[in-house]
Amino acid sequence: MTKIIEAHGLTKRFGKTQALAGIDLEVEQGTVLGVLGPNGAGKTTAVRILATLLRPDGGTATVAGHDVVHDSKAVRRTIGLTGQYASVDEDLTGVENLVMIGQLLDLSTVQAKARAKELLEEFDLTDAGRRHT
Repeated sequence: MTKIIEAHGLTKRFGKTQALAGIDLEVEQGTVLGVLGPNGAGKTTAVRILATLLRPDGGTATVAGHDVVHDSKAVRRTIGLTGQYASVDEDLTGVENLVMIGQLLDLSTVQAKARAKELLEEFDLTDAGRRHT
């Protein structure tokens, strides 16, 4: 079978916190993958790297044969990403979630922020956009 996701030695650090310490992952095409673990285990960090929302500090990863660092646009054209709840990340505000989705759709940060503002105004949700989801 074809490996649809491959990660080897992925590392990521946020200041003094080691979020990922060299994870390896191989997922065959057609597989349903669940990522489980306690808070702080690095699940979200790993998914964000595989979705091209974060750059790893070390290691390599490919999704559908596309390198997540060097061919991020191809990865984004290939995948779909949704969070467990209605937002991408419950720690972000509504605006921040909309911006992240815009970036996943290849909008620049400036374009994504403008589009988020436009959508919130159009649906009269400007105040709600400042709240955490």
